[in-house]
Amino acid sequence: MYLEKMRLDSRTAFITGGGRGIGLAAAEALFEAGAHVIISDINDALLEDGRAYLSEKGYMADTVRLDVTRPEDVAAAAEDTNRRFGAVDIMVANAGIAWPDTPGEEIADDNWRRLIDVDLNGVYWSCREFGKHMLTRGRGSIVTLGSISGLISNKPQRQAHYNSAKAAVHHLTKCLGGEWAERGVRVNCVAPTYVDTPMSNTSFDDPERMPIWMDFTPMRRVAKPDEIASTILFLASDASSAMTGTVVPVDCGYTIW
Repeated sequence: MYLEKMRLDSRTAFITGGGRGIGLAAAEALFEAGAHVIISDINDALLEDGRAYLSEKGYMADTVRLDVTRPEDVAAAAEDTNRRFGAVDIMVANAGIAWPDTPGEEIADDNWRRLIDVDLNGVYWSCREFGKHMLTRGRGSIVTLGSISGLISNKPQRQAHYNSAKAAVHHLTKCLGGEWAERGVRVNCVAPTYVDTPMSNTSFDDPERMPIWMDFTPMRRVAKPDEIASTILFLASDASSAMTGTVVPVDCGYTIW
């Protein structure tokens, strides 16, 4: 009974930012549970690399080139994938960027707008457009990607733009989770710590930052993409059927202190 709740047989999942890192690990996790997965990304090369990786694992992913900052493109992707596959049952709003260590008084207007556009607006457009189809059918599961940076203010790097966007994603998740609960659509959020992905691991050799990050981390390590993907699978599946509007830290204990 309990393992069956994790199965996603006959379900279709769409993942933004699915070409590498957490998004790609999530695609592998959902495939392993029986779902058919469409990965999207803004970069054709990343999409091809992601599809090749999944193919080596025995999974045949469809791909969609998508800029999540363009709401009309997100709407078209949602319409097309729902038409082609009958229904998108799961949507993982994973696409994101980061520009850390910029003093708050020095963040350039364009950088602020760009980060908010990807990390907050892109998540909302994705939730809104795929959510519309789910609400019409009265079922669906959406997983957003937040961060411990939406729960705490990071140290020593200064990243008010990133932290603000992720905090807003957490609250967006709660708002949509509450609004859509009685209509059969669940919306939950994963809030990872520092994760060993291409976007983050270049900082792990930093002699100033890494010791501070580890001092705040009870487990004294960063997380791996598969550890985040496991939580995404749980939230996407019926194993979490009584959860909506929830922010789940996967942080090696970082937010304890």
